[in-house]
Amino acid sequence: MISPASHPAALSLGQRLRSRRKAMGLTLEQVARESGLTSGFISLVERDLATPSIASISGIAAVLSATMGEFLDDPPRPEMLTRQARRQVYAVATGGLRYERLSNAFEGSHLQSVIIHEPPGHRSEPVSHPGEELVYVLSGKLMIEIEGEVLLLSPGDTIHFSSQRTHASWNPTTETAALLWCGTMDIFGEGAIGPALHAKAKAPAHG
Repeated sequence: MISPASHPAALSLGQRLRSRRKAMGLTLEQVARESGLTSGFISLVERDLATPSIASISGIAAVLSATMGEFLDDPPRPEMLTRQARRQVYAVATGGLRYERLSNAFEGSHLQSVIIHEPPGHRSEPVSHPGEELVYVLSGKLMIEIEGEVLLLSPGDTIHFSSQRTHASWNPTTETAALLWCGTMDIFGEGAIGPALHAKAKAPAHG
């Protein structure tokens, strides 16, 4: 489980984001415009009524001139080779998306990659941000909407698109979908394109 970064007041993720936004004198609309999200969704996140994806948290943090280390604990960086049985699973909240980090980081690298486990009925918020991404469906089914075009992906299907196009996804089935995600958004805060993210992997390892 990704946990909030250590803080004496033990504030929730939403409370930390709201406190930072108000300290900077920014409105919900300003943060929404710069992060590629909607003000309604950010309001729900600040009130802890919605759980954002790591990409969305990263985008909000960038607008707030913060690293994700100020909101979530830092994850361990994997080596060049990762073994399935030793990879840790992490998530922003119980019942939401779960992630396995695959990509390493080294000088000149831009690619970041995770396996995403998307629970039944989960729907991500519409978002746009710099970079590009490729999704490969490992198991289950996934609906992806890109600027109004809705596509159904089954195991073995892939989609590659510019992240600057507004996109969202959801799992329309009763089974968890597993997806290989590769992109250039800097979700780990290690020099790729876009805002930074730091998260803590605390769940038990596979196997």
